[in-house]
Amino acid sequence: HTHITVDAMLTLTRKVEQSLVIGDEITITVTEIHDGWVRLGIEAPRDILILREELIDRFDVIGIDA
Repeated sequence: HTHITVDAMLTLTRKVEQSLVIGDEITITVTEIHDGWVRLGIEAPRDILILREELIDRFDVIGIDA
């Protein structure tokens, strides 16, 4: 299932072991699904900074370009 919401966010439905690919270098795989959370595996080049959204402000405070 693929849905585009009003704010233009792409929403995908995936099952465990299913992936999505962003560009040529990034693959995100669902590794576990439990009540209320999902565990993701991310394959990307080491020079790409990957942060949980709630940590972005913290990185801005210490001067790292997120």
